[in-house]
Amino acid sequence: MTIEQRKKNISSLGQFLSQFDFTGNKKQESLPYNDPHYDRLQQQINLAVHHNGWFTKENIIFSLQQWSKALTQDNLDKWLAPYDLKKVSQKTVGIIMAGNIPLVGFHDFLSVLISGHKVLVKQSTNDKLLLPILADYLIAINPEWKEKIQFLKESSEGAEKMKDYDAVIATGSNNTARYFEFYFAGKPSIIRKNRNSVAVLTGNETSEELSLLGEDIFRYYGLGCRNVSKLYVPEGYDFDAFFKGIYSWNPIINQAKYANNYDYNKAVYLMSLFKLLENGFLILKEDESLSSPIATLFYETYSDVSQLKEELSNRREEIQCVVGNGITKNAVSFGQTQHPELWDYADNVDTLDFLINKLN
Repeated sequence: MTIEQRKKNISSLGQFLSQFDFTGNKKQESLPYNDPHYDRLQQQINLAVHHNGWFTKENIIFSLQQWSKALTQDNLDKWLAPYDLKKVSQKTVGIIMAGNIPLVGFHDFLSVLISGHKVLVKQSTNDKLLLPILADYLIAINPEWKEKIQFLKESSEGAEKMKDYDAVIATGSNNTARYFEFYFAGKPSIIRKNRNSVAVLTGNETSEELSLLGEDIFRYYGLGCRNVSKLYVPEGYDFDAFFKGIYSWNPIINQAKYANNYDYNKAVYLMSLFKLLENGFLILKEDESLSSPIATLFYETYSDVSQLKEELSNRREEIQCVVGNGITKNAVSFGQTQHPELWDYADNVDTLDFLINKLN
């Protein structure tokens, strides 16, 4: 396949995904190979909701919609323009995927394929139902993909072992990262660890900006590395405006797993006599850590912006996104953390540069 063929096939996948939205059935009969893949993906979406209690239909559809918007010909052209894909000598790249949010490993999967390599996928048991359908759709469009995509099989005895690969991209916790670094020491690799996102408030945010911040906090129940898990606020900050801004997210407490976490964390904090702020669906706790539990948001006060910028710089290896109005060079606008572009790389590690320049 030429790079133009690969881009055309992947943009067709984007069109296929555009059928799945919040308004119901938008099946486009004119799309090539839509049957039976449309019905199969609908079925897998419904199964995924039961397979993983955190994967609500709304969040799965949200993920599919974001990918459908990203996978356009223009976006693919812009993403790939800086790279010399003619340099690629085809290798097999293993991907060990996380399963915290729907299709969280799709960008790595896409990067390997668009660069011209073969992909060997170890899916998370928490997110194993959706990606194979997307792969099958690509294969239906162009059978040459069949030789480039392989999923490791699972059985009652456990997952099939990864073998015959040239490089690896693995995502996990800080603990599993140590295991990955040891196990894959002899191979070129990208090993991703825990990351969290933060928001910096000044007290001058509009009600609309604070409402948008709710999307950054609550989308996917806060389980993604791009979810805001901590606020930095000026000394003496009045949280009333913040609580008003996020109030539209109050139905989240009706999700049983989220509510259980809320009740548990609140009880633990109260028994420990921690000072808390809460509004019935979110707990605010002053804490220096970046990673807060589900249904909890840590916060820390600041008095000097320059010192805050220095702290954020010193902790950049722990931070995925900084949300705010120009507080850092690459700050993300309110409400945009879950809308990354194709060229927004996880952990700020250029995956395509690795696949193009480090594997030859």
